[in-house]
Amino acid sequence: MAKYIFVTGGVASSVGKGITVASIGRLLKARGLRVSVQKLDPYINVDPGTMSPYQHGEVYVTDDGAETDLDLGYYERFLDLSTSQANNVTMGRIYKDVIDKERRGDYLGATVQVVPHVIDEIKSRMLELANTGKYDVVITEIGGTVGDIESQPFLEAMRQLKLQLGPKNAMNIHLTLVPYIKSASELKTKPTQHSVRLLLEIGVQPDVLVCRSEKALSKEIKHKIGLFCNLSDADVVGLRDAETIYEVPLLLHEEKLDLLVLRKLGIKDSGAVDLSDWEEFSHKVKFPKDGTLRIALVGKYAEYPDAYKSIFEAFVHAGAANDVKVLVKLVRSDDIEDGNITLDEAMRDVAGALVAPGFGNRGIEGKIAIIKYARERNIPFFGICLGMQCAVIEFARHVCGLEGANSTEFQKRPKHPVIDLMESQKTVKEKGGTMRLGSYPCVIAEGTKAFQAYGKVLITERHRHRYEVNNAYREILARNGLVFSGLSPDGELVEMIEIPSHRWFVGVQFHPELKSRVHSVHPLFNAFVAEAKKLRDEKISRESLKETIEA
Repeated sequence: MAKYIFVTGGVASSVGKGITVASIGRLLKARGLRVSVQKLDPYINVDPGTMSPYQHGEVYVTDDGAETDLDLGYYERFLDLSTSQANNVTMGRIYKDVIDKERRGDYLGATVQVVPHVIDEIKSRMLELANTGKYDVVITEIGGTVGDIESQPFLEAMRQLKLQLGPKNAMNIHLTLVPYIKSASELKTKPTQHSVRLLLEIGVQPDVLVCRSEKALSKEIKHKIGLFCNLSDADVVGLRDAETIYEVPLLLHEEKLDLLVLRKLGIKDSGAVDLSDWEEFSHKVKFPKDGTLRIALVGKYAEYPDAYKSIFEAFVHAGAANDVKVLVKLVRSDDIEDGNITLDEAMRDVAGALVAPGFGNRGIEGKIAIIKYARERNIPFFGICLGMQCAVIEFARHVCGLEGANSTEFQKRPKHPVIDLMESQKTVKEKGGTMRLGSYPCVIAEGTKAFQAYGKVLITERHRHRYEVNNAYREILARNGLVFSGLSPDGELVEMIEIPSHRWFVGVQFHPELKSRVHSVHPLFNAFVAEAKKLRDEKISRESLKETIEA
């Protein structure tokens, strides 16, 4: 029988539940257990696919085409697994399924209520992964903060399951914030006490408290928290702030959280756990042998980094693989378009530019201007999804001479619609869950930068888009030097473009950042960072030579 760990959060939002859940999973997997993780979100949207990045951050897409919460990215990166539709459930989907059943008559005319019908639907989702028989432990993160009205059905479902499954089969880990008051030089435990009291009011006694804090918790602080939260000192785990999120599994292991979980759930300890590979990676991230490397990330949502969370993490992985720390310079494309910053200012001190995904026409001309700057000055360029489409528009305008080239997403009837709505999308009316989503194959042309990176012809990557390169313009683009280095197996869809005469100019229609892992950096991010590092070193050599000559 699978064991269940329910992780809740208290005191404040964004306290780090997703990273904590992923870290617990990493520790249990290192002990030989088969682990899966799921996220239950309290909002009424059926999925995050139609939510603004300012509201929700990035939408993380799974192989099977689920549009999910960004925390699933942490799960996949830390546990090196592929998630699916079953790993992320919103309250909106729960209500939709309940209403669909009611309309079909599944409830035999009963009055449909939160208790028992909604709660039972939540419980069935909590049990879904374990019922496959593939996992020893299922970790469920309950979104929101204890005390939120919208989270209460999830908490009630957790309470009931804990009671039904028994104490050796289900446990609750409650993550709280222990704030440090600088003026008093003191950690304050009262918010944690109040958070636990809210859990107790709904009938849940947490089994373990993980206390996030700026400073390490002393034995006295742990004792005080345990005393007023009905827990032994050993059940109070400290989690001090880390330099990098990849240290969190190591910090929790120091606190013996993995052993505590095994004991609570009655799982036999298999012996010492080897985390040397994780320690080595964390050390590389913190202490890069070859210094730092600055890369511009040009996007429409640059003031909200969570919109590009997987890109940031892919840069961490690629940086470690290349013995550098990638410093991401966020450039808001609107600021370039509106003249708030010049191109020289935007690209100052960077050794490469990544133009990010997005939707809509805001900031597009700023992205195109950056791409032209990078192309003409031979600066490594990487375009993802909308970034690739902008690269095609820029090339059509300024190399092919197609004045007025644009996308039908940004202009209803452009003179040259080099980017157009996919045929399969032209009859779609609803926005939610209707894009080209999930994993699709791509055939790479040999002798290209893409082939050098991947080292193979057939790959699969994850997609999330409605528009594509217009095949009517492929001939003129190719004639002027643009190479379509990756195509769908039937040759109908352009998946990758590049310019062979440029040192590294690659655009992709898919989202490679979603498949980068701690111990398996994505090939394209690896190659892009490696080329940017070469340019950085060339600049340093030229400056050093200039200083020597002047001296």
